[in-house]
Amino acid sequence: MAPKDRDRAVALSLQLAQAHQKLRSQLASLKAGRDLTVHCVAFCAAVTAHHEGEDAGMFAELLRLRPDLAGTVDKLVEDHGLIAWILSRIAAATSDDAVSGELDGLTAILESHFAYEERAISAALDAGTPDTGWSAKVFGFHDG
Repeated sequence: MAPKDRDRAVALSLQLAQAHQKLRSQLASLKAGRDLTVHCVAFCAAVTAHHEGEDAGMFAELLRLRPDLAGTVDKLVEDHGLIAWILSRIAAATSDDAVSGELDGLTAILESHFAYEERAISAALDAGTPDTGWSAKVFGFHDG
């Protein structure tokens, strides 16, 4: 692998951690604010876009290069399904109290999920996973 490609791969693992930190910050700001039922829409869309980009792009590329990561990717995709279910509960909530309760559960699951993903996937990204265009979907979500 050429040094420039290696640098880009390392940058991808850093971008993954930065994307997760951005989502953590958005969630903390959301929980500290008011009118949760109004402000959750953008955050929920950002999390959904991030996970859809991982599922359709980053994970597919990782599995092409590293089929040994199938179990890890399956667990991460399963997490994405659980997170999507919680996001749908948030979208259906009709009061700030209900949203707040769901956000507490979402916070715990996202923190665990992000930490696991960063440990399990960053090493493979650093090993030279090419960016075939998937990074824009994974890292290009909008502010919540």
